[in-house]
Amino acid sequence: MSDWERSSTVRVTAPARARKLAKVPFVELADGRLQGVVSSGSDIGRVYVSSVAAGTYAFACSTNNNRPCGGARGSFCNHILALIGEAVLQYGAERVARYLRVEPGEGEPDASALTSAMRDTRPPQADAGAAAPVFSRFLRHLAYLEFTPDTTPVPEMHWFPTTRAVA
Repeated sequence: MSDWERSSTVRVTAPARARKLAKVPFVELADGRLQGVVSSGSDIGRVYVSSVAAGTYAFACSTNNNRPCGGARGSFCNHILALIGEAVLQYGAERVARYLRVEPGEGEPDASALTSAMRDTRPPQADAGAAAPVFSRFLRHLAYLEFTPDTTPVPEMHWFPTTRAVA
């Protein structure tokens, strides 16, 4: 067993590509879902908590006040599509596909190939179970912005993209 496997911390993984945080400030592969927080396109004070379950592709999208997304009626809404796109930037298409158990077909996978494969494999079904824990974890991570600047890695912030490589 290696040292990091015995450690109580998580290895920090560098993002596949740098991404902007304005639209999707939080994205993670956790709890058997791709999940995160997506900013509203129409209201600066509103965010949506969106998720897609691995294997079943059951999805959920609601506001931070637990109001359902109007666009997520029987299909992925724009918030979920943005979440998938940012996950591909953060983790890489191969890792996202492996986690969600998606087989995107021939060629180099990207966010649209993953989305199409999920829609073609199994029509997405609604799932309302993830919003509260995801939003709570996002708010806890925001508290780290209050810390004084330090160069010590914070493993819990591995999802936060940086422009420099993290060891």
